[in-house]
Amino acid sequence: MEITFQIEPCAESGGYVARWDDPGRGGICTQGEDLADLQAMIEDAVTAYFPPESLPERVRLHFVEDPVVAMA
Repeated sequence: MEITFQIEPCAESGGYVARWDDPGRGGICTQGEDLADLQAMIEDAVTAYFPPESLPERVRLHFVEDPVVAMA
């Protein structure tokens, strides 16, 4: 099983917001200050949401806007 989070930049915090909808059950919404923090927050949220026997094998991140790296 695989689930896909929609990732969007957060204008208020400068970080990222991740959302995954689970029709009929709600879903998961979390945020992180940077991509490393966001990944850790997603892992924690997914582990808390799913029972161990139903844990997804993979979590895909879909960026609504591509991240940009400032070079100077």
